[in-house]
Amino acid sequence: MILHYGETIAAVSTPRAAGGIAVIRISGECALNIADRIFIPVSTSKKPSEMDGYTCAYGRFVSLSGEQLDDGILTVFKAPRSYTGENVVELSCHGGIYVTERVLRSVYELGAYPASGGEFTERAFLNHKMTLTQAEAVMDIISAEGRGFHRRAVNVKDGSLYRMIKEQSDRLTAVLGEIGAWIDYPDEDIPGLENNALEERLTDIYTGLAGISSVYDNSRILRSGIDTVIAGKPNVGKSTLMNLLSGCERSIVTDEAGTTRDIVEESVRLGDIVLKLSDTAGLRSTDSIAEGAGIEKARKKILSADLIIAVFDNGDTLDDNDRQLIELCKKTEGIKSVACINKSDKENRLDKNIIEQCFDNVIYISAKTGSGIEELQNVLNKLFLTNSSIYNEITINERQKICLDKAASLINEALDNIKSGVTLDAVNIVLDEALNALLELNGERVTEAVTDEIFSHFCVGK
Repeated sequence: MILHYGETIAAVSTPRAAGGIAVIRISGECALNIADRIFIPVSTSKKPSEMDGYTCAYGRFVSLSGEQLDDGILTVFKAPRSYTGENVVELSCHGGIYVTERVLRSVYELGAYPASGGEFTERAFLNHKMTLTQAEAVMDIISAEGRGFHRRAVNVKDGSLYRMIKEQSDRLTAVLGEIGAWIDYPDEDIPGLENNALEERLTDIYTGLAGISSVYDNSRILRSGIDTVIAGKPNVGKSTLMNLLSGCERSIVTDEAGTTRDIVEESVRLGDIVLKLSDTAGLRSTDSIAEGAGIEKARKKILSADLIIAVFDNGDTLDDNDRQLIELCKKTEGIKSVACINKSDKENRLDKNIIEQCFDNVIYISAKTGSGIEELQNVLNKLFLTNSSIYNEITINERQKICLDKAASLINEALDNIKSGVTLDAVNIVLDEALNALLELNGERVTEAVTDEIFSHFCVGK
């Protein structure tokens, strides 16, 4: 990743495609001077460098030779009250690919450097406009595909995760200060280091960090979509349900059993969540080599999913294939499951009591008519979105989880050391490492290599 510390940078912040408008962002010491050279205001007599911050002007964009390239809006943000903390100018021109490139080329010709991915946000972090966790939340907001993950990302962008970590790091800093005082002044009566008070305080910090870390699995699911398998015996309506949720014919639907041989995948939004759907081969015994391979794939997919939608036929009695699916769902510890009794418009022959005894969530649907889908959506919201815990109003990524788990592990090690009678000098060293992990998480003590890695995953222009 090439960074241009101290230099003025520029990039297109909107997608590189034809559209109604394109926005070119310029940030750095020379941003206003560059704007003076390429923008001729029509709505004001002031040059961009003379305009107040948070003001706009209508005018013409011109090349260095004076050729008019386009007309549009220029917006000025003056340091330090800007996204990056530097002087920032945003040029809003018509969204044609050619005209956007011509305006951007003129900006580069006047001395700006092409911004690397995430370089604007990295400057915002380095200039203390946002914390590292807030900066990471920016890309989560951009990439969010469902309301659940978006809401959590917005909370993190507003500083919720930073405050949670800061609370625990401050508590740990206080403990370290008291241990340090005890080490330096052993004859003094230091409060908090008697009668197991130290263990209680460290246990509270450990519990808090473990609670935040527990959000990771749900964050991962909401970030990338819920890996969902539609499973059941042949002809229960799996492919029809797949097509209904997808809004198109992704799976072949026939009356012939065993039509689906391979896994058919599609990503769909259902209400506030995103499902990564997989329609699998019907589970049954077969002599067909091709169908058997598909069934084996289906079994493996079920065991690795986040969610199983187990489909049963309301108009048919339970058979060995249905029972096989039930047993398979029971073995998938940690994987959520929903039983969908399909063909609810048919006369009931299915023993519903057995299904309701084996599944916590049972809904009745007709994949053919679409009835029951709203209830399925409500059940999934309950399983993946509804939670009163404050921790489930945030999201954490893998880097943050690694830091959290390292800090929690070190605090747990310190607790074991205290119980084993290890001296507080040694405990102090372990707790200091735990604090370093939390400070790295929030970006208060982080290496350049770590920040470069984080921002390298950002899109150019952000």
